[in-house]
Amino acid sequence: MRAALKPVLYSYFRSSCSWRVRIAFALKGIEYEQEAVNLIKDGGQQQSEKYKALNPMQQVPALCIDGITISQSLAIIQYLEDTRPGPHLLPQDPKMRAQVRMICDHIASGIQPLQNLSVLQKIGAEKVEWAQHFIVRGFQALEVILLQTAGRYCVGDEISMADICLVPQVYNAERFKVDLTPFPTIKRLNETLIVMEAFQASHPSRQPDTPADLQV
Repeated sequence: MRAALKPVLYSYFRSSCSWRVRIAFALKGIEYEQEAVNLIKDGGQQQSEKYKALNPMQQVPALCIDGITISQSLAIIQYLEDTRPGPHLLPQDPKMRAQVRMICDHIASGIQPLQNLSVLQKIGAEKVEWAQHFIVRGFQALEVILLQTAGRYCVGDEISMADICLVPQVYNAERFKVDLTPFPTIKRLNETLIVMEAFQASHPSRQPDTPADLQV
């Protein structure tokens, strides 16, 4: 029988949205269980009626916690921030908090959905060029924003939800062979964050459902 109080994360190893939540769990030191939802196998396990009942949008992640189910990565992370101790993922200063949320929305709404699997499946043969175009366009704006907000991390000198969103998006950019040279601030921040334990432990190459040939 599953431990009653342990959150259950429905996740896919390569999903950047799922990775955001895994990073938040790692930063806060929260134990949880994972249920793999393979977005490709069997035509996409997220399309099953069983999973649709859990998350009507048929996307990952979904989190069962405290007797409720939450979908959408930023809503999940905000709930963890509101209910769990550990390092704060949002600054106390209202202006910095707004900057963090702005960067999160820029990535989670303005960049990532345009190279989501369901979108790329519709694009067909030109999916790589499509993904590159929208990542580059988004990074051009994000670089300007980060030049104004960044310290050691995306906003000042404390890790926040903005950093949690940045690293998976850079991973996506690298998968689609986007040249990061024009984005030195993005590149610097990613290099600082990706070596940290929370980002390493939650990395797509180290998940229970990671295929053997992609494990590190």
